[in-house]
Order: sequence, then structure tokens, then C-alpha cells
Amino acid sequence: MSTEPLMLSVSGLRGIAGTSLTSEVACRYAASFGIWLKGIHQSDAPIHIVVGRDSRPSGQELELAVVAGLTDSGCRITRLGIATTPGVAIMTMHLHATGGMVITASHNPAPWNGIKLLRSDGAAPTANQAEQIIAQYHQTVPNIRINKFGSVPVDPNTVEIHVKKILGIVDTTLIQKQRFKVVLDSLHGSGGPSTSLLLEQLGVDLVHRHAEPTGQFPHPPEPTAENLVEFCHAVRQANCDIGFAQDPDADRLAVVDETGRYIGEEYTLALCAMHLTSRQQARTPKVLVTNLSTSRMIDDIAASFNATVKRTAVGEANVADALRDQGGLLGGEGNGGVILPAISYVRDSLVGITLILQMLAERGQRLSQIIDSLQQYTIVKDRFEITGTIIERLEPTMRSHFSDHEIDARDGVRVDWPDRWVHVRASNTEPIIRVIAEATDPSTSRALVQEVGMLLTAQ
Repeated sequence: MSTEPLMLSVSGLRGIAGTSLTSEVACRYAASFGIWLKGIHQSDAPIHIVVGRDSRPSGQELELAVVAGLTDSGCRITRLGIATTPGVAIMTMHLHATGGMVITASHNPAPWNGIKLLRSDGAAPTANQAEQIIAQYHQTVPNIRINKFGSVPVDPNTVEIHVKKILGIVDTTLIQKQRFKVVLDSLHGSGGPSTSLLLEQLGVDLVHRHAEPTGQFPHPPEPTAENLVEFCHAVRQANCDIGFAQDPDADRLAVVDETGRYIGEEYTLALCAMHLTSRQQARTPKVLVTNLSTSRMIDDIAASFNATVKRTAVGEANVADALRDQGGLLGGEGNGGVILPAISYVRDSLVGITLILQMLAERGQRLSQIIDSLQQYTIVKDRFEITGTIIERLEPTMRSHFSDHEIDARDGVRVDWPDRWVHVRASNTEPIIRVIAEATDPSTSRALVQEVGMLLTAQ
């Protein structure tokens, strides 16, 4: 048995390709999803599953395993080939399928791969549904030859359908008139073809870096400041209006302004929220949904435009579920993920790109000017390996140490003050503890992270 991590959570399945995430594991997980769908639908109609994958080389073998597992559980399959996560969600709805599966490890390093699950409405299963699927996985032991199933044809229409849907929500003529110059880093992930077509339709002068979906990531795939130093330099050197950086399955987006300054993932949701809420009638109630680890910028924006912020546990499925329940205008997370219900209930970097370009076109301002007009916060993020009793000690230790402060324990522990906050939780996608702190000055944020780090690592 592999000692490498295999993560099963509300975010799906992730592991190290070829060790903890083998073809057998993928086949079993796919079969479990098919069995679960048949159980909840209780219909004689065939279960129809849409399957796509990001560009990681390990995805080809895992796709064969997924198709085998689904076929063995009685499902009909439509393959999309290499496709973005939002593209798979949109095609799941477009084809009126019962569900979708995306073979991707999203932002995780290159050795990883994984599987995300989607329901018929294009949204990820809720936390409760994810638990049911995991329970089914532990009960399911398929006994099949993975290579025994014939080839399933690929539907070639994902890119065009995805782009057409997004173009329907913006003023394309207005954006086209601006002739924006944009640098885009698609990381050799799955987002290159669809994002290139989108920006072409928007009349953008595009400098496209790492466009082909080869899966050979030129730098660590998470779109963080330390991974995008060279990209920021390229934006500045090309004299562009803006730079956009995607992750491998194109559900996350980081932004760089025209000076080459890394604006980052936290600002992606904030900018989109500012754009949409400012365009609504002043007295119209508006709900924005995000998680406990996202910047207070969204609260500031909500206060300016008669909006309410609802916060959830971390995880796209939790945000999407609350967004639907609340009839929200926009949702997302501070990792660069934007969810626009008019398009789908998954994070979509193409939505973020389009809304930000429309905002720049309408306001006639440089991105740096808009960013500088916002209340400035500093978020500091750190991670700690899960060792010993760190999980068991997390909540009681935090509650004891911060007993005089406001505490939210819905997902790990978040502690709030009037001018700062810190959130500590176990990751859904990696075997680590995440610590995130935000304040109006860098030293306070760093001090909070260091304080919590010392608590977690103390024996």
C-alpha cells in the first residue's frame, strides 16, 4: 500500500499519480459515483456522465480508468478530452447529463492528479453528498479490466459553447473598442484554447504565454506571487493593460496590473464583486457569498453598494450551495475563484477575465487606479505539515489561546478582531494545515501567522 497521501473530501479526490492515485483507485471512485447517482435518481433511464481532463500527462491513463468504472456501473459517457473544469460543468448542463467528472488536481504540484465530481446542475456535490460518495467508495470494489472498454468518441464543442455562453453576459462591443493589450499565462493547462478564443472575440491584443495544453507546467501551478515573478516582469515589459494567470484546470485566476504589480488572487473576486454590485440599482438587495478564508475587501465592497456577505466553510461546493440557497449575485473564494450563477455554479477564470475587462472598459481607468482606491489589506498565508496530534489539538488550542475573542469554528477556527482576522484549518486538497491572516498592515498579518504557527508546532 502506498504511503503517499490520498485525499477524499468535499473537493473530490486527489493523490500522487501512479502511487496513491492509481488507475484502480480512479476506476473505483468513478464506479462509486455512478452507483451513487443511480441510487439517488432511482430511474430506469441511463445515467449519462460527461468526462473531461486537464492537460497533465497522467490524465490519459486515469481517463481510461474512469471510463471503465463508469461503464461498469451502467453509465453512458460523453468524453470531452482536455477541457477546463468550468467547461465540463457547462457541457454537463448543455447535454442534460446526470453528472460530470473532471480529472484534475487543479493547483496542486505536477506529480498530483485528482478527480472532481459534478452534479447535473453543474455544481459540485454538497458536503453531505460528498460524504455519501466517499462512503460508497469504501464499499465498492470493482473487478474489471480497465482496458476492456472500447473508445468513447470525444465531443469537440466544449470551447465554443463555453465561450458563447460567457460572451452573452457582457457588452462585447464596448470591450472590443478598447483594444486592450493582455498577457495571459495558461501554464500549458487546459485553459489555453477557450481563453484564447474568448479574448479573440473580445478584440484583445493577446500575448499568450504557455498556451498549448501539454501539461508541462513551466513553473509551480498555483498562481501565487512567488510563482509569477517572471510573469509580472513580462507584463511590464510588454506594456500591457493587464495580465491574467490561470491554474491548470482554469477555475482560478490571478491578476497583474499594467505596472507589473502582482494584484493576486484575493483581488479577483473583489474586483468582480465591485463591478457587479455597482451596476445594480442602489436599493436592490444583493447577496455575495464567499468562504471564511477570503479577504475583508468583499465586506467593504458590500457595505458600499447595499450588499450582504454570507460566509461558508472553505470548499467550492459549500460556496455554490449557499449561493444557490441565497439567490446570490456572485460567489467565490480568495484563491482567485469566481462563481457567476448566470454561467454555472463552479469557479471560472474566463468569467473573472471577462468581468474585469468590462469593468475597465466602463470605468475608463487603469487597473492600478482601481486597486489603489480600495482599502489596502495584507494577507499572509502559511502551511504546516500534518504531524502527530496537530488536527486534534487545533480547535482546543486556538479556543484556549484566543478565548477573549470572537471565534467561528465551522471550518477549523477563525478568530476575528475589528482590524484583523486569522483562519486555521486542515486543507481539503493537500495533507497540510493552512494558516491565513489579514490585517491593514503587513507586520500584524505576519505576527498573527507566526503566533498561530508556534501554537500548532508546540508539543
